[in-house]
Amino acid sequence: MPNRRSFDAIGGQNFNVEIEGVTEGPFIAVQFLKTTTAVVEMRSGNDAIVRKTPGRHSYGNIVLRRLWNGDDALWTWRKHVLDGQVTRKAGSVLIYNALAGTSGSEIARYNFFEAWPCGWQLGPWDAQTDGTLVEEVELAVE
Repeated sequence: MPNRRSFDAIGGQNFNVEIEGVTEGPFIAVQFLKTTTAVVEMRSGNDAIVRKTPGRHSYGNIVLRRLWNGDDALWTWRKHVLDGQVTRKAGSVLIYNALAGTSGSEIARYNFFEAWPCGWQLGPWDAQTDGTLVEEVELAVE
């Protein structure tokens, strides 16, 4: 008997990220899994109706966040880009059964290709809080 019914909502906290040869440790947030298609408007002669057809497809950047534990794999990947050595990698965002977590069954997988880090940050730095440093990397994808 499955733990999830077909009409149950998917929990946003049951996911994992895989990036070939880079990732260590769990990510706490993924943003902007987004795809768009340009709308091309055309009109023929004196036709009063503007026709709309699909144009080029594009994919938004993906922003990943994880609690920083001293692992520098994502920074090293970003540093290579800053040094003019762009290394593109494939990866996936995996969604798991809401009741079973990462040890449960995989419900969906969103693959991305030709990713490279176009942004990176570490923070916040605030001596007056008990907060944990969060590492954020923004990936340009195709």
